[in-house]
Amino acid sequence: MWRYIGVLLCIWSSVGLAVCPVWSPMQAEQEIARLSAQIARWDKAYWQQGVSDVNDEVYDQLAARLKQWRHCFGDEQASEALAGVGGAVKHPVSHTGVPKIADKAALRQWIQARRDLWIQPKVDGVAVTLVYRQGQLVQATSRGNGLKGEDWTAKVKRIASVPGQVKGPLANSVLQGELFLKRDNHIQQQMGGMNARAKVAGTMMRHDTGAGLDNIGIFIWAWPDGPASMPERLQALTRAGFTLTGQWTHKVSSVEEAEKLRDRWHKSPLPFVTDGIVIRAAQEPAGNRWLPGEGSWVVAWKYAPVARVAEVRAIHFTVGRTGRIAVVATLEPVQLDDKRVQRVNLGSVRRWQTLDIAPGDQIQVSLAGQGIPRVDKVVWRGSERRKPVPPETRFTPLTCFYATPECHGQFMARLTWLSSSSVLNIEGLSEAGWQSLHQAHHFDHLFSWLALSQEQLQQTPGITSQRGLRLWHQFNLARRQPFTRWLDALGVPLPRMAMRALSDRHWQQLQSRDALRWHQVPGVGPEKSRRLVEFVHHPTVNALTSWLGEQGVRGFSGCRVCNKTRVIPASNAAPAGGR
Repeated sequence: MWRYIGVLLCIWSSVGLAVCPVWSPMQAEQEIARLSAQIARWDKAYWQQGVSDVNDEVYDQLAARLKQWRHCFGDEQASEALAGVGGAVKHPVSHTGVPKIADKAALRQWIQARRDLWIQPKVDGVAVTLVYRQGQLVQATSRGNGLKGEDWTAKVKRIASVPGQVKGPLANSVLQGELFLKRDNHIQQQMGGMNARAKVAGTMMRHDTGAGLDNIGIFIWAWPDGPASMPERLQALTRAGFTLTGQWTHKVSSVEEAEKLRDRWHKSPLPFVTDGIVIRAAQEPAGNRWLPGEGSWVVAWKYAPVARVAEVRAIHFTVGRTGRIAVVATLEPVQLDDKRVQRVNLGSVRRWQTLDIAPGDQIQVSLAGQGIPRVDKVVWRGSERRKPVPPETRFTPLTCFYATPECHGQFMARLTWLSSSSVLNIEGLSEAGWQSLHQAHHFDHLFSWLALSQEQLQQTPGITSQRGLRLWHQFNLARRQPFTRWLDALGVPLPRMAMRALSDRHWQQLQSRDALRWHQVPGVGPEKSRRLVEFVHHPTVNALTSWLGEQGVRGFSGCRVCNKTRVIPASNAAPAGGR
């Protein structure tokens, strides 16, 4: 039951921050029953067969989620039954478990009231009690519910790293520690947890010949009623053969020292998997006073998880500037590293449908490169599958140059894109700023903002007079941006490499190119050539380029040096779904 103890001890942080689901009593009963049944199946496979059907992190978080739901809907009697699930062997000294603190500030507060503090890595394995009598190992018991556990004596006696005989003060002792998966140079930050707990538990629970016991080590972290002096304890443990405890237990006197070691152990090669640090006071109460959940002299500061389980609150569809529809999930906020994640991109409509994600589902999210949230997998699906319907309008790179209700998403995406630093470089104008301008001045098309006067900008609601003046200067500077940047602002489907290689400096030169000439531009293939011809001759696009020429934007006004070519008359008509 080591899993449950860890879950229950950290519930306060998850329940205190999570929001209760908006469910009817019937739906709440159904959802709680389904998840409870699934966790029961995982537990049966785990404890009776030594098989883990779900990784440790997902199990812990879903078990905490079940506890939260029961707390929300007043169904906590079932969780109380967990305390009775353990084993038949009573511990001579109860396992207290280790309370978790959330951050550096909480650790500082905890340390202020204590002295003679020692730090250890929080080894990620399976807790065990070892009982020595007259120098012989006579009993080994799993943690279970902290009061009773399973009899593991036979298997533990076959683990080479567990001394079968001890001398001196350990001859009649009770030890508590962690059976862990031996690792060579395990770097936690890079390699993660590797499901180490489940692998050890599987080895201990399986009814077989004991294969895998050679890969298990022991880390003693408590000696109830042992010597009062921590150095004396460590020396005795080392002499008895429990060498890791002495090597990895260090005295600390400040939060800064603890934080430094925590960071070092997270990034350095270790002989075991860890999930944080443990700080303990050397002074402990007598063993007969130890009770589950009441270890006030010890605390754990865990590493931030590399992945978190989050509930999907809603599904939204966003249209990008090229017309691509992206699916975005709004999440119950979760903390990943230093980021508070509330939204995650699910990709295209097709990928979303393949993932089969609906509001109410539980998904595992992590951070990809550059700290971008991503979906790893769906870990639990709700019973009600109410999915929103994707937009019916077909959006393309040639739609939504004009402002209409159905085009709002793509139109705003186009405006946000053109003001970015790599395009027209209109500083300080985000999507929210464009929304304010559009709402006040009712843009007709993508470049209507060029016609705004200084007075209009300064009198825009929500924009100060000074900022309005800056925008007016920014818009005038945009007129003088290079021709290729305006092509980017217009959305001409040219790759960056091709844009840099393009020698044309006027719109009419682009129109004179046929597919063969476009294909000669580096980075432009046959399909891209066809799309470019279609784009530069499209009536809506040419209506906009004519308007840009009237505004004095370079490359779009009359061209005296261009090849004479037939220009399709500009039209204000937008394609289907675009106007």
